[in-house]
Amino acid sequence: MSGRTWLTVDSDDLRHLPIYQGHPTRSQRVYDGDSNLLSVRFQEGWSGFIQWMNGHEAAVTLFVISDLLEQDDFPPLLRDALEQFGARLTIGCHGHTHRSWSSWGQDEIGFADMLSHSTALLKQHAGEAFRPYFRAPSGYVAPWMAEVLAEKGYKVDSSVNPSWLVRKKAAGHAWHRVTQAMDANGIVERQWLTAWSLPVNGPALFRFPLSLLARRSWKRAGRAFTASEVHQVEDRKYDHETVYCHILDFARNDGAWTPPLKMHQQ
Repeated sequence: MSGRTWLTVDSDDLRHLPIYQGHPTRSQRVYDGDSNLLSVRFQEGWSGFIQWMNGHEAAVTLFVISDLLEQDDFPPLLRDALEQFGARLTIGCHGHTHRSWSSWGQDEIGFADMLSHSTALLKQHAGEAFRPYFRAPSGYVAPWMAEVLAEKGYKVDSSVNPSWLVRKKAAGHAWHRVTQAMDANGIVERQWLTAWSLPVNGPALFRFPLSLLARRSWKRAGRAFTASEVHQVEDRKYDHETVYCHILDFARNDGAWTPPLKMHQQ
């Protein structure tokens, strides 16, 4: 394991899950909540996230789905968190509606239009905390997306989960082809941490038996970046691990769940 870890959190609400939207075959259910409001579980997760942030000094990058910023209830939460945590909290792009881009076929124009809209919203609401970092919704990323990201000014992509178990998300390509495309377009690819070529992030933290491997891998990973170190993410001369969980995860265990990572404690 490396000496440092980039700790990231994705902002998916329940309505963004692939079972409800964004995927041509997985999205088969109708979300029964109010899509104009944050779910109760998200609100509980956000409270747990804020409580956890208050208990350490590490830096976190929050990848925001920007349609949340078109609702009334999320922008004040984000504004308050940015004011409270300052340079410790940076904001990246997780798409606008959590569309699984690589599962729909090549669509440079649609992807570019989405990035323009999403980036404008993120800059408006996050200000100086915004970073030109992208994470493909649900990790659905393909080589053709790299050129568009570069054209829109993105410097870092963190979408590749280099595991054979989810290789179909690369739209028929090997994962190294995605990384090569990012490199060719001047984008730093920050792949997710894996163990024995198996996923250890996001849902893997809670799906047995992957959860056993995931928790062990997080505990062995390097200490999370501080605010003064997180700039290393966009400099390819630095190497580090990249891990992620979801805001919804912080609602687990009655709001007591925390990532199993070594942190700088307050």
